[in-house]
Amino acid sequence: MKKKRRPKRRSAAKAANYQNKAAMLVITFVVCILLAVLVVEGHKVDQKIAANAKEIENVQSQIEDENQRTEDIKALQEYMKSDEYIEKEAKEKLGLVKDNEIIFKEKDSK
Repeated sequence: MKKKRRPKRRSAAKAANYQNKAAMLVITFVVCILLAVLVVEGHKVDQKIAANAKEIENVQSQIEDENQRTEDIKALQEYMKSDEYIEKEAKEKLGLVKDNEIIFKEKDSK
């Protein structure tokens, strides 16, 4: 009896087909891993962006507060240069009065 020989081409083709399928499976796995890493890193970046946006809002609010405070200080400086302020302080702290000015004081009710 003669045995039929299988052509070597088919076994080589099957082996190549198996290697192609295995390579495709490995490539798919690697691509999935890379995609998962990108999604996680993207989420982390989004969180950092949100935190930085919040920090920017806080800093801008502080800047506005400091600008308002600066304006208040400038207004107070201008007021302190006025005659009205000098007169008020002279009356309150030194007890000075203008000529022909009458001062009324309340009597203590003890």
